[in-house]
Amino acid sequence: MDRRRFLAGTATAIGAIVVLPLGTASATPEAMAGAIRKVVGASQVREGRVSLDLPPLVENGSTVPLVVSVESPMREADYIKAIHVFNEKNPQPNVFTARLGPRNGRAVVGTRIKLGDSQKIVAIAETSGGQFWSASADVIVTLAACLDEAT
Repeated sequence: MDRRRFLAGTATAIGAIVVLPLGTASATPEAMAGAIRKVVGASQVREGRVSLDLPPLVENGSTVPLVVSVESPMREADYIKAIHVFNEKNPQPNVFTARLGPRNGRAVVGTRIKLGDSQKIVAIAETSGGQFWSASADVIVTLAACLDEAT
């Protein structure tokens, strides 16, 4: 007996095949807050030192330019250890984490991201001393990127 016949016979013997609905996964503001808490723990996140540069209105959410820069001397004793970016409505709340060191010279990260809907983007910089600094921006997306092509 081959595998296909075995599976077909098993499904017939059970009498039904269970079909699970496939919905799109979606982060929420609460999921974003939870993801941020996993990164910062009980530490206080202060606003300032971080600059989040992305357009406030984008026509297409497939390639949204994003630049995060942080004021830091980037010296062995005081540098930006990581830059974390979060969103509140894409399938996953974590967009990316960039690890840095004093040899980077500047704490600047630029990339393009996908946005499935209009939402808030949060960037958090982690210093070598364990402090967290943040900035946020709201982005309006007219054509979402994370859409199911079957619809």
